[in-house]
Amino acid sequence: MVDLTALLADLAAESEQLDALVAPLPPQAWTRPTPAPGWTVGHQIAHLAWTDEMARLAATDVDAFYASVTSAPDVSRLVDDGAEQFLAPPAELLARWRAGRAALIDALTAVPAGDKLPWYGTRMSPASMATARIMETWAHGEDVADALGVTRAPTDRLRHVAHLGFRTLGHGFAAHGRALPTAPVRVELTAPDGDTWAFGPADAADRVTGPALDFCLLVTQRRHRADLALTATGATADEWLDVAQAFAGPPGTGREPRAASGAGAPA
Repeated sequence: MVDLTALLADLAAESEQLDALVAPLPPQAWTRPTPAPGWTVGHQIAHLAWTDEMARLAATDVDAFYASVTSAPDVSRLVDDGAEQFLAPPAELLARWRAGRAALIDALTAVPAGDKLPWYGTRMSPASMATARIMETWAHGEDVADALGVTRAPTDRLRHVAHLGFRTLGHGFAAHGRALPTAPVRVELTAPDGDTWAFGPADAADRVTGPALDFCLLVTQRRHRADLALTATGATADEWLDVAQAFAGPPGTGREPRAASGAGAPA
């Protein structure tokens, strides 16, 4: 059985790590562009604050959650508009993000056992929602770190991101309009502490191997596969690395290979 308390503790820790990175920044650093086109450091934090609030609504007021979608002027711009709506001066935005993520943890803790929460195109258990929030907080934290030229040390919390990346194999294919694969895939990853994280049947012919950090960067579309030390064996595994997507919604645009785009060290 999934330990929701432990998941929520990891979500809080992931948020606190990013908080410690941005809290000391001078106001002008919050306007620095990140790898996400049109988004500054401030937009990244505003997006997390907005998404935390939407998740809290899903856990506490289903009607209000659905109303936030049906009342949107342009559903295709829901995410961008949410970030713009929550964007504020750094001190105000930090306070809102901190209060919102604490309220989300309280809300998820209070969801009755067995209940599923509405989300964009799906429904989630509180544990799945917490895992998704860990994934997004880490991924957007990578965008912020890239913008600031900071390399963050990976932690064991990446296991949640890696597991979600594995579980969403079918979603990646479906989001890109491709037939769902029938061949099982085995994933074997080297964890930050040198341990091995394995998902999928041990006897599967199709396999993905490599560093856990690289796999997480791939499934969150923070790096192109050409820039990562992942090895795919088998046609299904190889195709998956082109369409992997751990987050909900339509297919992401992904990132260009750094060599092809001319990207070097983050600006």
